[in-house]
Amino acid sequence: MGHLENGTWITQSLAERSRGGAFERPDTEWRNWITPDGAPGPSGTGGFEAEPGRYHLYVSHACPWAHRALIFRKLKSLEALIDVSVVHPDMLQDGWSFSQDFAGATGDRLYDLPFLRDLYTRADPGASGHVTVPVLWDSKRETIVSNESADIIRMFNSAFDAITGNRDDYHPEALRAEIDAVNARVYDTVNNGVYRAGFATTQDAYDDAVHALFDSLDWLEERLAHQRYLAGDRITEADWRLATTLFRFDPVYHTHFKCNRAFLREMPALWAYARELYQWPTPDGPVAGTVHFDHIVRHYHYSHESVNPYRIIPINPVLDWDAPHGRGSKDDAVQER
Repeated sequence: MGHLENGTWITQSLAERSRGGAFERPDTEWRNWITPDGAPGPSGTGGFEAEPGRYHLYVSHACPWAHRALIFRKLKSLEALIDVSVVHPDMLQDGWSFSQDFAGATGDRLYDLPFLRDLYTRADPGASGHVTVPVLWDSKRETIVSNESADIIRMFNSAFDAITGNRDDYHPEALRAEIDAVNARVYDTVNNGVYRAGFATTQDAYDDAVHALFDSLDWLEERLAHQRYLAGDRITEADWRLATTLFRFDPVYHTHFKCNRAFLREMPALWAYARELYQWPTPDGPVAGTVHFDHIVRHYHYSHESVNPYRIIPINPVLDWDAPHGRGSKDDAVQER
């Protein structure tokens, strides 16, 4: 792991990113918005108008935050408009790499750069901060629009609707308060909670994180036993923000991050729900096409030397993600439009 300081790469251990044994996730640095007409969004500056072929998405198939962006790119019919570069699953001393010696790693399709950090310094030679995915890149202005996944999925949700004609809305105004409340708890205790448990360097920090995680998983299990989706009868961004963590739970987080009170597959409502989201149909094929378990398993076990010092890749359970989920069809739920 590492970060940029005034354009210079500085290596940094996980222990150096913790306080009192508790892992702390850094804030994102780039927060501009693509809008239909290029007007400024909720943060950053304007000038990023929605246009076909202008924007490029840099992702890791292993990263749950980048995975959100890939899911929304598929849900919103953006695959033909926004191309993608996929980093190598191993994140070592030089950070994310564009090496192509792993199936599905594409290299940098725009500039043929060796490392993702080189894209950040292309945008700003004096860049400082952490080099993360996803990165939404503007190839016209040659700069980063955003590296905040929560913002990117909301851009994808609406900014290109007039171009694609896909007006499915995963952040409907009537449900925004409920979505935001669910997102806040899920982010803190589940999405980031698994990392706080896995990267804890004291027993107290681990205990705080893992108990909060399973308190929230119990809450989600109960919620989904009585309603179809997290905000009611309609699928929203809250469901997709949770989904990427659920897809990784049994293959990685349960064992590698010591989140082992229970497997996801032992929670009936959550396991059925996760399979429904995995199988969810879109105009460009099922969401399953965005899930790359080979990258997921490789990245976590090989990249986190402090957690797995011998870098042994486990065989993992064989799970049938395509088994019938028993929750009815997409048409049974309230439609997104």
